[in-house]
Amino acid sequence: MIAVNPLDSASVLAAFGALGVLTVIFAESGLLVVGFFLPGDTLLFPAGVLCAGTAQQPPRLALWQVLLCAAVGAVAGGQVGYLIGRHGGRALLARTSSRRVKGAASRAEELLARYGYGKALVLGRFVPLLRTVLHPVAGALEVPLRPFTLWQSVGGVLWSQVLVLAGFTLGASVPQVNDYLLVLVVAVVVLSLLPLLLEARRARRERRARQSS
Repeated sequence: MIAVNPLDSASVLAAFGALGVLTVIFAESGLLVVGFFLPGDTLLFPAGVLCAGTAQQPPRLALWQVLLCAAVGAVAGGQVGYLIGRHGGRALLARTSSRRVKGAASRAEELLARYGYGKALVLGRFVPLLRTVLHPVAGALEVPLRPFTLWQSVGGVLWSQVLVLAGFTLGASVPQVNDYLLVLVVAVVVLSLLPLLLEARRARRERRARQSS
């Protein structure tokens, strides 16, 4: 039997291929505390590289299967996360002892209040940690179902397809890309965190400005 580490993207892809992408992205997009620790960006990007067929290690994945599974997992996970939030999400968040989960939930609530449903649900998909709690928080805040479904679907499809296609493009154009894959994954994570860091910096400036006025 093959041992699979769900926190390791290489292990998931080797064992389950495109179905592993669907399962992990589904969980990371809406299962709150469970999804909080699963790879998202660091799974989609290497999956795209493997679709190019130039990596030194198997398996080679079919691009259309990975794109489809990534989109389905992202959209379905977002909807389930919304339902979890709508039916007891606040109580679940209140019971968790994780500061990271509570902090991300607070940022998700601020994002929805500041930017509105559309912009928040699309941009929030590109921020690690935040996207896992964003959909349950939207449900807990009773964001209307129709605009939520529209914008979280747009965000989920855009996020998942961009990362897979970025990995595929790089894998098809760079010889022996496997040698640089770890560095590239780290770069993807850092770039994904930039919006969150910039938002935190802007919020600190606003607080200082209010305190000095």
